[in-house]
Amino acid sequence: MILAKNIYQSTKVIPLGSTAFRQPFADSHCKFLHGYRLQAKFWFSCNQLDNNNWVVDFGSLKELKKQLEDAFDHTTCVWRNDPELPIFQLLHEKKIIDLRVFDDGVGIEKFAEYCHNIADSYVRNSTDGRCWCEKVEVWEHEGNSAIFEKVILTSTTETIAITPETTPILPTETVQDNPTFVSKNLTSPMATKTETNNVPPLYGKKVINTFKDPFAGTSWGNNNRR
Repeated sequence: MILAKNIYQSTKVIPLGSTAFRQPFADSHCKFLHGYRLQAKFWFSCNQLDNNNWVVDFGSLKELKKQLEDAFDHTTCVWRNDPELPIFQLLHEKKIIDLRVFDDGVGIEKFAEYCHNIADSYVRNSTDGRCWCEKVEVWEHEGNSAIFEKVILTSTTETIAITPETTPILPTETVQDNPTFVSKNLTSPMATKTETNNVPPLYGKKVINTFKDPFAGTSWGNNNRR
C-alpha cells in the first residue's frame, strides 16, 4: 500500500542587507574583510492551507524581516573564534562598525542555516505549528549561493522527524562598560516563542534593493511578487 500526504509550498525572497564578514583561517583572499548585498529565498511548507488557501501570509512576515535585517543589514558579522575579535569589538565601541558575533561561524552556508532557524521558529509560532520552513538559499551575488535544508529521514519501518531546536536567544550582553555592544548567540536562534531582541536600532536605514534580480523571467520575478 502506498501512503500519500499533501504538501503545499510557497516561497519568499527577502533582502538581508549589506553585510561584511571574513573567513579568518582561509588561505585565499576570503580571509580579508569583505562584503555582499545578501538576499535569501525561503521555502515555506504545510499540509493544510489556511482560510485564505495560503501556505503563509506574506504580509505577516514583517517582524521576521526585521529580525533578519537586525542581524545582517549594514552589520559586520564575525565568528566568535576569530583571533582578531577584540579588534572588531573595539571598532564597534568606536562606532566604526555594527558588530554581530556568531558562535557557529560565518559565510553564506552558516547564514542560510541561521536564517532557516529564525524563519522556522517564526512561522511555526505564528501558525500554531501548521507551517514550517523547509529550506533557505542565501546569495552573495547572482553567481554564488548556499542552501540549508533540514531533511526528514524515512525508512521502511519508521519516520524519524527532526524537531526544531529549542535553544533560546541569549539576552544582549555588554563588553566592558559599553552597553551598545551586541553579542548575541547567533548559532541556533530558535525559541519556543517569537521574541523581539533588545538591540540597537538600525538608525532609520531603509533597505534599498540594488542587487541584480536573479529571478527575472521566472514565475516569482519582481513583477509577480506579493
